[in-house]
Parts: sequence; C-alpha cells; structure tokens
Amino acid sequence: MSISYESIVPWGRSYSEYGQMFALEPHDLNKKILGCGDGPAAFNSECLAHNGHCISVDPVYRYSTHALRQRIDETFDAVMAQTRANRDKFLWTHIPSVEALGAQRMAAMMRFLDDFAKGKREGRYIPGALPALPFVNDAFDLALSSHFLFLYSDMLSKEFHIDAIFEMVRVAAEVRIFPVVNLNAQTSPYLEPVINHFKNGGYAIELQKVNYEFQKGGHTMLSIRRALATDSP
Repeated sequence: MSISYESIVPWGRSYSEYGQMFALEPHDLNKKILGCGDGPAAFNSECLAHNGHCISVDPVYRYSTHALRQRIDETFDAVMAQTRANRDKFLWTHIPSVEALGAQRMAAMMRFLDDFAKGKREGRYIPGALPALPFVNDAFDLALSSHFLFLYSDMLSKEFHIDAIFEMVRVAAEVRIFPVVNLNAQTSPYLEPVINHFKNGGYAIELQKVNYEFQKGGHTMLSIRRALATDSP
C-alpha cells in the first residue's frame, strides 16, 4: 500500500489509550507485540520503558524524523479545526476538550519523534504496510491495529480487510483490531463478513467491549485467534 508525503496526516495516540483500546493486561507486555500502522504513536517508546517488546510497522517510517516533524506541523492545525467542527461525534469525558485532545496527541507524537531515530536503528520502527508484512510466520504473539481497518471502510475493500487480517494472523497468534465502526460511527459493513470468513477458517473470534470510547459508538475491539491448525482462509 503506497503512501505519499502529502497524504500523511500524523495523529499519535498514547500508551494508556493503547492499553484501553486493546484491553492490554500486564502479562501482555511479556508478549512479542506488533503494532500495524502505529504511525507517530507513543506506544512503542513507552512499551520499551515498561520493559515490553514491541515492533511497529508503518509506511511513514521510511521518512526521516525531520520530515515527520515537519508534516506534523503542517497538518496539526487542520486536524484540530476538523475536530472542532465535528466535536459532536466524540465523547468528551476522559478527554475534556478539543484543546486537551490536541495537547495529548502532540505529547504522544513528540514522544514518538524523540524515540524514532534510535528505535529505527534498533529495528523497532520498520517501514511496511498491510496487506504484505515484512516478517516471517509466527514472529509475534500479538498484533494490534488501531484506527485503520473497519474505520476506513469507504476506502478499503472487504477483500483488503480479509487479506490484511490474514497477513496479521500469519505473523501473530492473536490479532486485535480497534474500533469496528467506520468514520460515521456506524458498524462497518465488513465486520460481519470478516467474522464469518475467519470463523469458517477455524479461527476463534471475540467481540469485546473495552474501557475506551472517544468516537461515539467506538468501544468494541475484535480479537481473532488461531484455534487449531488451520488452512489459509
């Protein structure tokens, strides 16, 4: 999946948000974690600080720290303006205001930028994109995908979703995807067909309500686990 510099809209989420979105327990940090499409999130950096093991993969990682910082500066005000214009689509409980959201997102992105060059040298930030990941089979215990699959159902086909998820379960024993609604806060039309597809392939499926809801209706995570030895779906 190719990406141009002009199409990048950086928007990083925090370590605590990852914990809530994906219902991560302390023992999950002992797992080998893959973050798919993490972008400028703080999770990788803070996971390391908590003695966890995480590798993040995203096409934007082919750019330099300077280029990503510049793109954050170029797009931040526009994203904030869009959020203000659509503030009725969000719940302002844990995050009390648009200004607080901006401060939280910027803090997460600065944490990422401070870690990016070092993390890239250490192999924690790897350029790549679904549905073709640059990892061998069973490289990870847990793969996470935040605010990509299902959210952009108008732009990504059902076939893309199936191919992307199969690629994640190829490299990880469990996949967790959040949220399962689209940009209009409606359940993705691909959710049921995706669930049926992987159930028929012998995978264990769970829809779990999590302790996180910022986008209205966005409070459910999809978990897909390998049950027994399965054939390709």
